[in-house]
Amino acid sequence: QIQLVESGGGLVQSGGSLRLSCAASGVTLAPFAVGWFRQAPGKEREGVSCIIRRDGTTYYSDSVKDRFTISRDNAKNAVLLQLNNLKPEDTAVYYCATADFTVTAGRCVPGVYDYWGQGTQVTVSS
Repeated sequence: QIQLVESGGGLVQSGGSLRLSCAASGVTLAPFAVGWFRQAPGKEREGVSCIIRRDGTTYYSDSVKDRFTISRDNAKNAVLLQLNNLKPEDTAVYYCATADFTVTAGRCVPGVYDYWGQGTQVTVSS
């Protein structure tokens, strides 16, 4: 079966960095839309960054633009998220997800993604 497993979360100070990884099994990620989402306590799950087109076009939410970078590591069948200059408001559970490009249709919103990982906690202290 399709499984996505996130890793790399942890506790860091403001201004620090983390690299999150989402490793897939049961599916080859390369032909599919992939994305990172986060959910903080009391808030809705939101799209952070997605690869939204087959040509590699990316989306970033305004709150993370210029600080986070999404990329594929096809040799490891994984999608990565580099988080730089972290802020306390980045604290959340981070989830990766994948779906067919024909389903996501250029969107980076939770409701259009089909398969989800279990999440990894990112905590940023002030």
